[in-house]
Amino acid sequence: MGEYVNVGGHRTWCEIQGEGDPVVLLHGGGVTADSWWGQIPALAAHFRVHAPERRGHGRTPDVEGPVTSDLMAGDLIALLETLGTGPVHLVGWSAGATVALRTALRRADLVRSLVLISGGVSRAGSTDADAAILDDTAPLEAMLRPQYEPLSPDGPAHFPVVFAKWLAMWREEPDIGFAALADLPMPLLVMQGDDDGVRICHSAALAGTAPHGQLAVLPGTSHTAPLEKPDLVNRLLLDFLTQPGPPARQFALGALAQAARDHA
Repeated sequence: MGEYVNVGGHRTWCEIQGEGDPVVLLHGGGVTADSWWGQIPALAAHFRVHAPERRGHGRTPDVEGPVTSDLMAGDLIALLETLGTGPVHLVGWSAGATVALRTALRRADLVRSLVLISGGVSRAGSTDADAAILDDTAPLEAMLRPQYEPLSPDGPAHFPVVFAKWLAMWREEPDIGFAALADLPMPLLVMQGDDDGVRICHSAALAGTAPHGQLAVLPGTSHTAPLEKPDLVNRLLLDFLTQPGPPARQFALGALAQAARDHA
């Protein structure tokens, strides 16, 4: 069931289903909460699921001025405080992973556990194919425009405005870096496809740098793993989210992380 939540005078659309501990799903850039169709029912059977749409996405209106992942992390923090969720399991996909990570870094008290799907901490972690998408943007525009126009309260004519903002952000971000992860206190799952827009060595470095990081590489899968293999993604999410705490390990990921950072 979707509804608008008034957050500091700004209307934010949020899909809310289920009961239990709160899980927040952050969609990718330029798409909507509907992209979580394969996860919301499965997770809502165990958790209270919140799937908000960020500023200028889906049914949430745009806000004047440029956008950054840090601004959107601030929006999310305000939303969680307005809803009174307390600490949440936070799951971000693609550009949503950048927002999720920034939220965890800013307000660790609001993040019980963190899942980053197909996200990184620097542009250096992108594959050549991913970088090419931001050079020839016509296919990207053709994919995103039909998702934006029917839903936006700003109207179809506003798409070029938000698309220009997204491109500016995606060409500069993520720009967080590995060092910021060293003190993350919560359990972290890093997930990606084996044919993703993120280099596997980059994700390995990300998971290995965080004190409680885990890595999952999905075979035969690209940047849209939650859509391509929803059952597998759901099994991984439920396994991770229902763990009582960071897993005990026989071998640390530290050495792997250092090697991966050297090549990420």
